[in-house]
Amino acid sequence: MYFRFRQRVLLPILLVCCLLTGCGAKLLPDSAQETEAGISFDEFSEHFFRTEISSNTINLHFTLSEPISLGNLTPEAVDESRASLENALAVLKTFDYDSLSAREKLDYEILTDYLQMISDSSEFTLYDEILRPSTGIQAQLPVLYEEYRFYEKQDIEDYLALIALTGDYFDQIIEFERKKASAGLFMPDFACDTIISQCEAFTQNRKEHYLITTFDHKLSQMTELSDAERQTYQAKNETLVKETILPAYEKLASALTELLGSGTNNAGLCHFPNGAKYYEYLVRHNTGSDKSVREIQKMVEEQCSQDLSDAGILMLQHPGLEEKCASVRLDGMDSVATLHVLQEEMLTQFPAAPDTEFTVSYIDECMEDYMAPAFYITAPIDNYRKNSIFINGSTDASTMRHFTTLAHEGFPGHLYQTVMSYEAGLSPVRSILNYPGYVEGWATYVEMLSYHYAGLETPVADLLSLNQSALLSLYAATDLGIHYDGWSFSDVLAFWADYGITDQNSLRSVYELIVEEPAHYLKYYVGYLEFLELKEEAKKRYGNAYSDVAFHRAVLAIGPAPFPILEKYLDAYYLVENTGTAE
Repeated sequence: MYFRFRQRVLLPILLVCCLLTGCGAKLLPDSAQETEAGISFDEFSEHFFRTEISSNTINLHFTLSEPISLGNLTPEAVDESRASLENALAVLKTFDYDSLSAREKLDYEILTDYLQMISDSSEFTLYDEILRPSTGIQAQLPVLYEEYRFYEKQDIEDYLALIALTGDYFDQIIEFERKKASAGLFMPDFACDTIISQCEAFTQNRKEHYLITTFDHKLSQMTELSDAERQTYQAKNETLVKETILPAYEKLASALTELLGSGTNNAGLCHFPNGAKYYEYLVRHNTGSDKSVREIQKMVEEQCSQDLSDAGILMLQHPGLEEKCASVRLDGMDSVATLHVLQEEMLTQFPAAPDTEFTVSYIDECMEDYMAPAFYITAPIDNYRKNSIFINGSTDASTMRHFTTLAHEGFPGHLYQTVMSYEAGLSPVRSILNYPGYVEGWATYVEMLSYHYAGLETPVADLLSLNQSALLSLYAATDLGIHYDGWSFSDVLAFWADYGITDQNSLRSVYELIVEEPAHYLKYYVGYLEFLELKEEAKKRYGNAYSDVAFHRAVLAIGPAPFPILEKYLDAYYLVENTGTAE
């Protein structure tokens, strides 16, 4: 059987704008009656967008390219956010759905779904984890700081004011983690040890820390600054990095060291009180699927069986195919050139993107062990044709995995999806709603297609794609088993052994990663399967009128959404494929 295990973090992650929590100024009406008196749905959406985006400067800067807070984790802020959420839901219910335009109806349904989903999570506040090894704030914040763009002098001022708050924000995180520990909900020691190691790695090389060198580089490109201004900004940034940011990470590491041993559960969420219910919420939020956990388990199992069956048939039809797949190597072209190849090869199945700028940068060496092979940072909605992809320099550029990762992150993945959705007229409020199942499901879906864009023989591309899909199904099944059915490490060993994978050290890494990041793999794999289901439904609906280009244009024009809503609105957007928008 052609089946290979890949260690540690396999999948790229999307850095979402809305990482941080907090509450902004109150911009919504005080009551439903005010809405009935005259506020339109578009006005409501704009008010909501402005309120949420102003809650912290990271959100604002990475959503709009013009703007000071990192958010607020205090109990008072949490209570205020809940009250604001209830108010927003109450206002939404006053609108006459039937009187809305098609585009407004779509936004209404998505916004209602999202707000209700967030409301449903309020009882699980302490179950949430801000410090996950791969997707936690301590891992992602340095990259967001590094990528913070300076368009004008005010951006520099905003950035310096922002990073000055790092210490206070980390103090709030520490207090939150202490509350989790008191409630018996603190992370396992192996996760805590990983985060401590991350913090220690980040605080090395203080003299030439990359948050100093990258800042200096960005300033060197701003010709409007005088030498004196540049030197002043450089000195202030260096001081803040050394006296605020690095001490914040050191303090966090120290606090976590003190909390070691506080965790009461080193296994899945279902071992916590109400943990299974919390996991059900995470599954819904991360996948965008309306299927139950049991239905998802069945879907994953069936797809795995189908993939392995198809792979077996392929290998019978093509003797020696496994060996060909195992030895695939690509010309070691640079990442930018690879992205251009992908951009061209995808055109048989996808509509062409508008002219789009993108830069490819490498993450600092101190973060390589903890970050994915590559990741995309969402472009601001008012400058969405200017994009950034970060590459983990430890990745071998000649591997097929590097090629498909760039497809996942770039074309026709995250970068392309973002540009095409904004180009189709996505409402600003939609940019702050996080639907990981759509976003990562799309990127995984196109990643599977991209094997056919690498110039490989069709059977080779087919088998590699089937292998990757089957592999991801095992991760998804393991996630569901650990967190919902209470699988022990022994159970995980037995499950993977059925597929010929028995390396206990590697499987221990898998087990710990999934315990640390519950439902993480589901957004990729279940989202991918939901797109496959939707594609089959579209083929049935449209028959001879179906085309991949029209289907892809339609789902991108609808934009990130739960899959039931995506299916509901498919007709409206598919039938206007020439414009990609619905009025």
